Amino acid sequence: MAFTDQEILETIRMVELETLDIRATTLGINLLDCADPDLEATCEKVYAKIVQHARNLVEVAESIADDYGVPIVNKRIAVTPVAWIAGPSGAEDLTPLALALDAAAEEVGVDFIGGFSAYVHKGFTSADRALVDSIPAALAATECVCASVSVASTRAGINMDAVDRFATAVLDAAARTSETGGLACAKLVCFCNVVEDNPFVAGAHVGVGEAETVLNVGVSGPGVVRSALERLGPDADLLAVAETIKRTAFKVTRMGELVGREAARRLETSFGIVDISLAPTPAVGDSVAGILELVGVECAGAPGTTAALALLTDAVKKGGAMASSSVGGLSGAFIPVSEDGGMIRAVAEGVLSLEKLEAMTSVCSVGLDMVAVPGDTPHDVIVGIIADEMAIGMVNHKTTAVRLIPVPGKGVGETVEWGGLLGTAIVQRAGAGGCSLLQRRGGRIPAPLQGYRN
Repeated sequence: MAFTDQEILETIRMVELETLDIRATTLGINLLDCADPDLEATCEKVYAKIVQHARNLVEVAESIADDYGVPIVNKRIAVTPVAWIAGPSGAEDLTPLALALDAAAEEVGVDFIGGFSAYVHKGFTSADRALVDSIPAALAATECVCASVSVASTRAGINMDAVDRFATAVLDAAARTSETGGLACAKLVCFCNVVEDNPFVAGAHVGVGEAETVLNVGVSGPGVVRSALERLGPDADLLAVAETIKRTAFKVTRMGELVGREAARRLETSFGIVDISLAPTPAVGDSVAGILELVGVECAGAPGTTAALALLTDAVKKGGAMASSSVGGLSGAFIPVSEDGGMIRAVAEGVLSLEKLEAMTSVCSVGLDMVAVPGDTPHDVIVGIIADEMAIGMVNHKTTAVRLIPVPGKGVGETVEWGGLLGTAIVQRAGAGGCSLLQRRGGRIPAPLQGYRN
């Protein structure tokens, strides 16, 4: 991959002035060979294998950041869904496996480890039930562990029993971490059409088709796109806006692939994908909402927001696809409400509602992300919010997710501070009415007709 002098100078400018960074280097580790009839033995094998393969991850990431001058914000690990390796033990409480993951993450110095996960979009195994039921205790007892559950897909439909069980886990996890504003829920997500090479937490894990170890990279460039649109000015038409975003995404992707391949080489592992999702932070100028406002809406959530987000997401994907044959993960634009300064402002001003967020998720990269709701939100309302988002993904052949945080003791309009990348959340109204009968019916919402493609 040859880089011109102009590209190098542009990259330096993007790093120094426009908050460009590598959001995450995520080492995926397959743990299938760690399964054992004895849970304690499984935990020992899991710890040993993670430490063996990831012991140099942080050092390598930091050395690449120094060599190339590109910040690498997070170093993460993703592992095989834990439910897949827990089955032989027959254990009903899988918290010890979460503790083993956490201990390994601490030993190698990474920020997060994803993979306390289960695939239940069509049904449960006994290990799946054990894992989902263990999530609240596991997340409350660990610092770095993230959990995810696949509850729906276009081919299988929506497993409403899984949605109900997941909602129980969300409420329990929030209650167990009430002193930190339900923080455990920030490490917990459910999916429709789950992505198996996602480097971003909380959904990072290693799917069955991945290599023994694989290095995936997630880049982040809202500030770069914002600066490009500011230079373009307000008089250009929307085709020019899309073209500008596409060219910018191309440059960002090239940088991400360079870093990813070099990291894989130094770690002696295979390079997987570069996820080109625009992932915002609370920092000034690093906002997806700010980009939407430059495209032409007064504030994120105002009429026109979904159309502007569709343009942004499509242009990012097209630019990335031109730059690399290894684009993967989610790729597009994230809208995590608490992590985006512009989104926080839009909620505070009453412009961005949960209903508008749901509409926006039909065209963005993922779904309802880092949304705070009142701590006393009824169980059936949580189920309904999740089911609605899963339906959007199922019908539209896209990945959707829900990372919902019922904040104990907080009501609509109140604020919760999590700090760091997790940011600040304003508790939003969860909606009027409920769906208790829908919840009680259970079963599975069938796959849509468009899911039967072969």
